[in-house]
Amino acid sequence: MYPKNHLRLDPGNGAMEKVIVQSLGGVGPDLFDCYDGFQLSAYVRSGVAWDVTDELKRLNMDIGAVWEPLQKYVAYDKRVYGFGTNIAADALWFNKDIFDAEGVPYPKGPWKWDDLVKLAQRMTKRDSSGRVERFGFMCEWWNWLHFVYQWGGQVYTPDGTRCIVDSPETIAAVQFLHDLIYKYQVVPSPIEEAAMATQGGWGSGVITRFGAGKAAMALGGRWWLCTLRDYKKLRLGVAESPYSLKRVFRAYGKATLINRHSPRREEALRFLTYQSTKEYNDLINSQADGMGPVVGYTYTDTFLHNAHFPEEDQNTVWREAALHSQADQISPFVNGQVTSRLITKQLDLVKSNQKSAAEAMHTAAKQINEEIAKMLTQDPSLRQRHATLTAQRSVGGAP
Repeated sequence: MYPKNHLRLDPGNGAMEKVIVQSLGGVGPDLFDCYDGFQLSAYVRSGVAWDVTDELKRLNMDIGAVWEPLQKYVAYDKRVYGFGTNIAADALWFNKDIFDAEGVPYPKGPWKWDDLVKLAQRMTKRDSSGRVERFGFMCEWWNWLHFVYQWGGQVYTPDGTRCIVDSPETIAAVQFLHDLIYKYQVVPSPIEEAAMATQGGWGSGVITRFGAGKAAMALGGRWWLCTLRDYKKLRLGVAESPYSLKRVFRAYGKATLINRHSPRREEALRFLTYQSTKEYNDLINSQADGMGPVVGYTYTDTFLHNAHFPEEDQNTVWREAALHSQADQISPFVNGQVTSRLITKQLDLVKSNQKSAAEAMHTAAKQINEEIAKMLTQDPSLRQRHATLTAQRSVGGAP
């Protein structure tokens, strides 16, 4: 659309710290990705993100048209710093051929995890020696918050001043993930995963194991189609994810922000404009990289019925999942990447049966709260904000 502009992609330079340092040094990107609310706050506080509130108003672009969870990736202190790129909320994939061969009706939501466990046990297939040939269910542990939100847990207190992943609700959600492997035996253990022959390259792991028929069902996003479409003989079905106490699903995705120091801000702004168009949203929806940022473009026949993939007739499931989704809670007092690293280490110990869910989550909460205390000693403005919020919570009696 703009042949005079030369576009260069740098997929290996997405780390938040790199973007900030390079942008402040005058060699940063014109446009960059933002993956959560913590990154947004860091980009804004460092002076890297360009405030485009007035520019978007001038262009009649309303972030209210974007999926609500994505709005938290671009809105900070009532100002706007970008536009949504895409969104995902997981649902349940199932292999129609396996269900047909077993004579089992296809799953359908809304439904509970207890129902999934019973179905997964029925769909797990073992040989004469008891070795599992096909698992009933698979899921990615990195999406553990999908379960936590449903059990009523959170990562932080509402004001973000303290980590609370050691709450009974969060522990119960992690315990359920552990039980899927060791109690119900419908999900492969790390040892069993290592024994499986999987395809290499992007998307290796649960996606390719499911695509190869190693599981009857799997929890995953619409973006899985970027890989699953390559399995030409795979007959896919989609159902709403089961839920526990709350029928809510974890939303994840990204937004695009503009470097305030870029000499090409106006050209970069045109890309944000493009992301709001039908053309861009139809492209994302057709390629199945999640769903496009604008909600309205999923209420079209183009989204519901892809002429190139007529067998994909359950796109309403993805839309409903996103409508019932919530964005990750963030804290301005700790780097979200540090939090993720500390929690992932503890989850790995639970998954490998080396640590109980309660012990692991207590350790994670302790370590993250120590990181919060460390960050407060380094940033006086954050320390004052933290003190104010803590005092307000004490006066108001909030948890």
